[in-house]
Amino acid sequence: MSAMRLVVLGAGGRMGRTLLRVVGETEDAVVSGAVERENSPHLGTDAGALAGGEPSGVPVGADLAAALGEADGVLDFTAPAVSVAVAQAAARRGLVHVIGTTGLSAQDIAAIEAAARDGARIVRSGNMSLGVNLLAALVEQAARALGPDAFDIEILEMHHRHKVDAPSGTALLLGEAAAHGREVALAEASVRVRDGHTGARPAGAIGFATLRGGSVVGEHAVILAGEGERIELAHRAEDRAIFARGAVRAALWARTRAPGHYSMRDVLGV
Repeated sequence: MSAMRLVVLGAGGRMGRTLLRVVGETEDAVVSGAVERENSPHLGTDAGALAGGEPSGVPVGADLAAALGEADGVLDFTAPAVSVAVAQAAARRGLVHVIGTTGLSAQDIAAIEAAARDGARIVRSGNMSLGVNLLAALVEQAARALGPDAFDIEILEMHHRHKVDAPSGTALLLGEAAAHGREVALAEASVRVRDGHTGARPAGAIGFATLRGGSVVGEHAVILAGEGERIELAHRAEDRAIFARGAVRAALWARTRAPGHYSMRDVLGV
Protein backbone atom coordinates (compact mmCIF):
# COMPACT_ATOMS: atom_id res chain seq x y z
CA MET A 1 0.00 0.00 0.00
CA SER A 2 1.30 3.46 -0.89
CA ALA A 3 2.14 6.03 1.78
CA MET A 4 -0.98 7.63 3.27
CA ARG A 5 -1.48 11.19 2.04
CA LEU A 6 -2.39 13.39 5.01
CA VAL A 7 -3.58 16.99 5.22
CA VAL A 8 -2.63 18.95 8.34
CA LEU A 9 -5.07 21.66 9.44
CA GLY A 10 -3.88 24.70 11.40
CA ALA A 11 -0.43 24.02 10.00
CA GLY A 12 1.14 27.20 11.38
CA GLY A 13 0.20 26.60 15.01
CA ARG A 14 2.25 24.76 17.61
CA MET A 15 0.33 21.55 17.15
CA GLY A 16 0.17 21.94 13.39
CA ARG A 17 3.93 22.26 13.07
CA THR A 18 4.42 19.24 15.30
CA LEU A 19 2.02 17.22 13.13
CA LEU A 20 3.90 18.26 9.99
CA ARG A 21 7.18 17.12 11.53
CA VAL A 22 5.85 13.79 12.80
CA VAL A 23 4.12 12.93 9.51
CA GLY A 24 7.36 13.74 7.73
CA GLU A 25 9.19 11.32 10.02
CA THR A 26 6.66 8.50 9.50
CA GLU A 27 7.57 5.91 6.88
CA ASP A 28 4.01 5.07 5.81
CA ALA A 29 2.68 8.64 5.63
CA VAL A 30 3.35 11.83 3.70
CA VAL A 31 2.13 15.42 4.00
CA SER A 32 0.01 16.07 0.92
CA GLY A 33 -1.52 19.33 2.13
CA ALA A 34 -1.11 21.98 4.82
CA VAL A 35 -4.01 24.34 5.48
CA GLU A 36 -4.24 27.65 7.34
CA ARG A 37 -6.83 30.41 7.65
CA GLU A 38 -7.06 32.94 4.82
CA ASN A 39 -5.25 35.74 6.66
CA SER A 40 -2.45 33.58 8.05
CA PRO A 41 1.09 34.92 7.66
CA HIS A 42 2.21 31.36 6.88
CA LEU A 43 0.37 31.09 3.56
CA GLY A 44 2.78 30.12 0.80
CA THR A 45 5.42 28.86 3.23
CA ASP A 46 6.81 25.39 2.49
CA ALA A 47 5.29 22.91 4.97
CA GLY A 48 8.57 21.08 5.54
CA ALA A 49 10.44 24.28 6.28
CA LEU A 50 7.62 25.48 8.55
CA ALA A 51 8.07 22.30 10.60
CA GLY A 52 11.78 22.99 10.93
CA GLY A 53 12.93 20.43 8.38
CA GLU A 54 13.87 20.19 4.73
CA PRO A 55 11.56 21.75 2.10
CA SER A 56 8.80 19.32 1.09
CA GLY A 57 7.42 21.06 -1.97
CA VAL A 58 4.02 21.39 -0.26
CA PRO A 59 3.06 25.05 0.29
CA VAL A 60 0.69 26.09 3.07
CA GLY A 61 -2.63 27.12 1.52
CA ALA A 62 -6.13 28.21 2.48
CA ASP A 63 -8.12 26.04 0.03
CA LEU A 64 -9.34 23.12 2.16
CA ALA A 65 -11.40 21.54 -0.63
CA ALA A 66 -8.42 21.41 -2.96
CA ALA A 67 -6.22 19.90 -0.25
CA LEU A 68 -8.77 17.21 0.61
CA GLY A 69 -9.13 16.32 -3.05
CA GLU A 70 -5.55 15.02 -3.05
CA ALA A 71 -5.67 13.27 0.34
CA ASP A 72 -6.45 9.99 2.07
CA GLY A 73 -6.96 11.62 5.44
CA VAL A 74 -6.89 14.81 7.48
CA LEU A 75 -5.40 15.59 10.90
CA ASP A 76 -7.50 18.15 12.75
CA PHE A 77 -6.64 19.89 16.04
CA THR A 78 -8.56 23.09 15.34
CA ALA A 79 -11.91 24.44 16.57
CA PRO A 80 -15.34 22.80 16.95
CA ALA A 81 -17.00 24.57 14.00
CA VAL A 82 -14.08 23.70 11.74
CA SER A 83 -14.04 20.05 12.82
CA VAL A 84 -17.76 19.65 12.14
CA ALA A 85 -17.40 21.13 8.65
CA VAL A 86 -14.36 18.99 7.88
CA ALA A 87 -16.16 15.85 9.10
CA GLN A 88 -18.93 16.53 6.61
CA ALA A 89 -16.39 17.07 3.83
CA ALA A 90 -14.60 13.86 4.83
CA ALA A 91 -17.89 11.97 4.60
CA ARG A 92 -18.47 13.17 1.03
CA ARG A 93 -15.01 11.93 0.03
CA GLY A 94 -14.80 8.81 2.23
CA LEU A 95 -11.69 10.12 3.97
CA VAL A 96 -10.08 9.36 7.31
CA HIS A 97 -10.61 12.26 9.73
CA VAL A 98 -8.61 12.29 12.95
CA ILE A 99 -10.09 14.80 15.40
CA GLY A 100 -8.08 16.03 18.37
CA THR A 101 -10.20 19.17 18.77
CA THR A 102 -11.52 19.82 22.28
CA GLY A 103 -14.45 21.88 23.52
CA LEU A 104 -16.96 20.06 21.30
CA SER A 105 -20.60 20.42 22.31
CA ALA A 106 -23.14 17.60 22.28
CA GLN A 107 -24.51 19.08 19.05
CA ASP A 108 -21.03 19.09 17.50
CA ILE A 109 -20.51 15.44 18.44
CA ALA A 110 -23.89 14.49 17.00
CA ALA A 111 -22.91 16.12 13.70
CA ILE A 112 -19.58 14.28 13.69
CA GLU A 113 -21.32 10.97 14.38
CA ALA A 114 -23.68 11.68 11.46
CA ALA A 115 -20.68 12.26 9.19
CA ALA A 116 -19.24 8.92 10.29
CA ARG A 117 -22.50 7.20 9.33
CA ASP A 118 -22.37 8.97 5.97
CA GLY A 119 -18.97 7.60 4.96
CA ALA A 120 -16.17 9.23 6.98
CA ARG A 121 -13.67 7.16 8.95
CA ILE A 122 -13.45 9.29 12.07
CA VAL A 123 -11.16 8.75 15.03
CA ARG A 124 -11.96 11.28 17.76
CA SER A 125 -10.41 11.67 21.18
CA GLY A 126 -9.98 14.38 23.77
CA ASN A 127 -6.35 13.27 23.83
CA MET A 128 -4.43 11.41 21.14
CA SER A 129 -1.64 10.28 23.47
CA LEU A 130 -1.27 6.52 23.66
CA GLY A 131 -0.41 6.81 27.36
CA VAL A 132 -3.48 8.87 28.22
CA ASN A 133 -5.80 6.42 26.49
CA LEU A 134 -4.23 3.54 28.35
CA LEU A 135 -4.72 5.60 31.53
CA ALA A 136 -8.42 5.98 30.67
CA ALA A 137 -8.76 2.19 30.45
CA LEU A 138 -7.14 1.85 33.89
CA VAL A 139 -9.43 4.54 35.35
CA GLU A 140 -12.49 2.70 34.07
CA GLN A 141 -11.29 -0.56 35.63
CA ALA A 142 -10.50 1.13 38.95
CA ALA A 143 -13.85 2.93 39.09
CA ARG A 144 -15.68 -0.31 38.39
CA ALA A 145 -13.72 -2.32 40.94
CA LEU A 146 -13.83 0.19 43.81
CA GLY A 147 -17.38 1.46 43.43
CA PRO A 148 -18.91 4.84 44.39
CA ASP A 149 -19.72 4.06 48.02
CA ALA A 150 -16.17 3.44 49.23
CA PHE A 151 -14.15 5.76 46.97
CA ASP A 152 -14.64 9.34 45.75
CA ILE A 153 -13.25 10.39 42.36
CA GLU A 154 -11.59 13.73 41.65
CA ILE A 155 -9.89 14.71 38.38
CA LEU A 156 -7.19 17.38 38.47
CA GLU A 157 -5.73 18.94 35.31
CA MET A 158 -3.26 21.70 34.48
CA HIS A 159 -2.43 23.30 31.11
CA HIS A 160 -0.60 26.33 29.73
CA ARG A 161 -2.02 29.82 30.06
CA HIS A 162 -3.22 29.93 26.44
CA LYS A 163 -5.69 27.03 26.63
CA VAL A 164 -9.23 28.29 26.04
CA ASP A 165 -11.50 25.43 27.20
CA ALA A 166 -12.00 23.90 30.64
CA PRO A 167 -12.10 21.21 31.83
CA SER A 168 -9.68 19.91 29.24
CA GLY A 169 -10.78 17.35 26.69
CA THR A 170 -8.47 14.89 28.42
CA ALA A 171 -10.05 15.51 31.82
CA LEU A 172 -13.47 14.88 30.30
CA LEU A 173 -12.14 11.74 28.59
CA LEU A 174 -10.98 10.46 31.97
CA GLY A 175 -14.27 11.50 33.56
CA GLU A 176 -16.20 9.55 30.93
CA ALA A 177 -14.02 6.52 31.64
CA ALA A 178 -14.75 6.77 35.36
CA ALA A 179 -18.47 7.23 34.73
CA HIS A 180 -18.54 4.27 32.37
CA GLY A 181 -16.85 2.14 35.01
CA ARG A 182 -19.57 3.14 37.47
CA GLU A 183 -22.31 2.73 34.83
CA VAL A 184 -23.56 6.29 35.23
CA ALA A 185 -23.81 9.28 32.89
CA LEU A 186 -21.00 11.78 33.42
CA ALA A 187 -23.40 14.69 32.85
CA GLU A 188 -25.39 13.59 35.88
CA ALA A 189 -22.41 12.86 38.15
CA SER A 190 -19.87 15.59 37.34
CA VAL A 191 -19.16 18.55 39.60
CA ARG A 192 -17.28 21.28 37.70
CA VAL A 193 -17.33 24.24 40.12
CA ARG A 194 -17.10 24.63 43.89
CA ASP A 195 -17.38 28.03 45.51
CA GLY A 196 -18.76 29.29 48.79
CA HIS A 197 -20.75 27.10 51.17
CA THR A 198 -21.13 23.98 49.03
CA GLY A 199 -22.28 21.52 51.66
CA ALA A 200 -21.01 17.95 51.88
CA ARG A 201 -19.67 16.21 48.78
CA PRO A 202 -22.52 14.41 46.97
CA ALA A 203 -22.24 10.63 46.99
CA GLY A 204 -21.05 9.28 43.65
CA ALA A 205 -19.89 12.66 42.34
CA ILE A 206 -17.00 12.88 39.86
CA GLY A 207 -15.26 16.16 40.60
CA PHE A 208 -13.08 18.29 38.34
CA ALA A 209 -10.44 20.87 39.24
CA THR A 210 -8.75 23.05 36.61
CA LEU A 211 -5.40 24.85 36.78
CA ARG A 212 -3.94 27.18 34.10
CA GLY A 213 -0.52 28.76 33.91
CA GLY A 214 2.89 28.94 32.32
CA SER A 215 3.82 26.60 29.48
CA VAL A 216 2.51 23.31 30.88
CA VAL A 217 1.79 20.93 27.99
CA GLY A 218 -0.66 18.87 30.01
CA GLU A 219 -0.87 17.18 33.41
CA HIS A 220 -3.74 15.01 34.60
CA ALA A 221 -4.37 13.05 37.76
CA VAL A 222 -7.34 10.90 38.72
CA ILE A 223 -7.62 10.59 42.49
CA LEU A 224 -9.68 7.80 44.05
CA ALA A 225 -10.01 8.73 47.72
CA GLY A 226 -11.32 6.24 50.26
CA GLU A 227 -11.33 6.01 54.03
CA GLY A 228 -7.68 5.84 55.10
CA GLU A 229 -6.23 5.39 51.61
CA ARG A 230 -5.89 7.21 48.30
CA ILE A 231 -5.02 5.97 44.82
CA GLU A 232 -3.65 8.36 42.18
CA LEU A 233 -3.41 7.55 38.48
CA ALA A 234 -1.51 10.25 36.59
CA HIS A 235 -0.09 11.26 33.22
CA ARG A 236 2.28 14.13 32.42
CA ALA A 237 2.82 15.26 28.84
CA GLU A 238 6.29 16.67 28.22
CA ASP A 239 6.20 17.07 24.43
CA ARG A 240 3.35 17.76 21.99
CA ALA A 241 4.85 15.12 19.72
CA ILE A 242 3.07 12.43 21.78
CA PHE A 243 -0.28 13.76 20.53
CA ALA A 244 0.97 13.96 16.94
CA ARG A 245 2.36 10.42 16.99
CA GLY A 246 -0.94 9.13 18.32
CA ALA A 247 -2.89 11.03 15.66
CA VAL A 248 -0.75 9.62 12.84
CA ARG A 249 -1.08 6.11 14.25
CA ALA A 250 -4.86 6.60 14.39
CA ALA A 251 -4.96 7.74 10.75
CA LEU A 252 -2.96 4.73 9.55
CA TRP A 253 -5.18 2.41 11.59
CA ALA A 254 -8.42 3.93 10.29
CA ARG A 255 -7.32 3.77 6.64
CA THR A 256 -8.33 0.10 6.40
CA ARG A 257 -11.45 0.32 8.57
CA ALA A 258 -15.06 0.68 7.52
CA PRO A 259 -16.67 4.13 7.86
CA GLY A 260 -17.52 4.81 11.48
CA HIS A 261 -16.85 6.82 14.62
CA TYR A 262 -13.88 5.39 16.51
CA SER A 263 -11.87 6.28 19.60
CA MET A 264 -8.18 5.93 20.45
CA ARG A 265 -9.11 2.98 22.61
CA ASP A 266 -10.31 1.26 19.44
CA VAL A 267 -6.93 2.05 17.87
CA LEU A 268 -5.10 0.56 20.88
CA GLY A 269 -7.47 -2.37 21.25
CA VAL A 270 -8.12 -1.65 24.95
